[in-house]
Amino acid sequence: MSQKVTTFLMYEKNCHEAMQFYASVIPNCRIVSTMPGPNGGVAGGTFEIDGQRFYCYDVGPHPHFVFTSAISLMIEANTQDEIDLLYEGLSEGGEQQPCGWVVDKYGLSWQITPRYLMENLTHPDRERSKRVTEAMFKMTKIIIADLEAAAEG
Repeated sequence: MSQKVTTFLMYEKNCHEAMQFYASVIPNCRIVSTMPGPNGGVAGGTFEIDGQRFYCYDVGPHPHFVFTSAISLMIEANTQDEIDLLYEGLSEGGEQQPCGWVVDKYGLSWQITPRYLMENLTHPDRERSKRVTEAMFKMTKIIIADLEAAAEG
C-alpha cells in the first residue's frame, strides 16, 4: 500500500546534502531518489525513514518557505543509546533544545522521543504522569533512567 500523506520539505538550498546527512545519522534512513537540477546538481528528491517517505526540494530564498518549530519530525528512540545517537547526530552543526528537541543544521526541528516517555505522559496514574512530565521539563536530551526514577516517585 502506498503512503497516502507524505511530508514535503522545502529547503532554501542543500536538500541533497540534508538527505545525505539524515541517511548518515538516522538508522534505517536512505535516499530513494533524486531530481536533477540546474548545472548537473540535485534540485530535490525522496528519502525514507523506516519506510516512511519524505519529499524535499530546494526553492531558493523565499520568505514563506522557512522551517519553524511549529512543525517537527518525531523519532521514537527506545534505548538510551538510540537517543544519544540521534540527539547528538541530528544536532551536529545545529542546536540542542529542551525536552529532547533539536534543530538540525538545515533548520528542521526534530523530537527524539522514547516510547517510555510517551507511555508515561499518557499513563492513567495522573500523579505518575505529572512526575514524568516535570522530569522531562528539566532535561535537554531525554535520559530514560531519570524518567524511570520520576515515574516511580
